[in-house]
Amino acid sequence: MLDDVLRALDASDEVERVIVVTGEGRAERIALRHSRRSPTPLEVLREPADRGHSEAAVLGIIRALSLGADCTALLPGDCPLLDAAELDAALERMHRGRVAVIPDRHGTGTNGLLLAPADAIGPAFGPGSAERHRDRASRAGYDVATEELASLALDLDTPEDLEALAARLAEEPASASATAGALESIGRLPTPRPG
Repeated sequence: MLDDVLRALDASDEVERVIVVTGEGRAERIALRHSRRSPTPLEVLREPADRGHSEAAVLGIIRALSLGADCTALLPGDCPLLDAAELDAALERMHRGRVAVIPDRHGTGTNGLLLAPADAIGPAFGPGSAERHRDRASRAGYDVATEELASLALDLDTPEDLEALAARLAEEPASASATAGALESIGRLPTPRPG
């Protein structure tokens, strides 16, 4: 999944740099291998304590600020359907003083958070985070938007999410080819139904 996310970020016209924050060795190796062929500068920050998504996002924000970022896009590695054009359109709508929450398919979680300035709010991922992020941004006086990005709606948290992703990839394997290949290798990719 991470490989597909990184490929989408490479295809983005708006993403200037990618910072992968991870405490997982395999994810680190995938990102480092990807960085050797990536047209977009990519670096890996180790987070060996693996304190969670929000804490990792804070580390990424701090690094982005040190590099002079005006805007950050906090994106998870478990949304392999990410579409670069869709992300670019959302990033083009960003301006200083705006926070955009990209909800999950249930509308309650956050599968992406766009911040301008780069540290507009502290991330607080987890159950119910979409409303929590909107509330934090509103209380801080930012323009708050909900960006419905279909390609970021599906993340993998439950067996049902895996089934939904497998069904989607059975129909459109090219939309996340690395993930489709992995699912096929373990026998989890159903045969597409004839149209």
